[in-house]
Amino acid sequence: MTENDLLLMIGLSQIGVTEIKGDEHNPVILQYFKDIGHSWVKEDETHWCSAFMNWVAHQAKCEKSQKLNARSWMEIGESVDFDSYLVGDVCVFWRESPKSWKGHVSMYIGEDEEHIYCLGGNQNNQVNISPYKKSRLLTVRRLSFTG
Repeated sequence: MTENDLLLMIGLSQIGVTEIKGDEHNPVILQYFKDIGHSWVKEDETHWCSAFMNWVAHQAKCEKSQKLNARSWMEIGESVDFDSYLVGDVCVFWRESPKSWKGHVSMYIGEDEEHIYCLGGNQNNQVNISPYKKSRLLTVRRLSFTG
């Protein structure tokens, strides 16, 4: 089984995990934070796309950023040419502007002419597969096992 196969299998096992509105918080999302060393996070409304990606990579024993900002993934793993993505590669997108510190991280599933479809956390407040405009893509990375 390749790294990407394992990352994908772990990520897909979490489809449907969703934030809970209000004062209650989804314990599964809080566990993502705890398992990656950020047990100080106590609310599922905290931006969690990078926490989810770190959790998936941690479960797969792959490289991880260990940080909660999406752009922390821009140097993790090996850079992938824009014409050779594989399902399970890590995609980093910009939010607000290409120069902003804000971003989103998720896993490549497929694409059409305009969009890249990605599996990730905190996509409409849940783990799901969502489309992202290709024009917002910053980098694609391929992770390796760490042991």
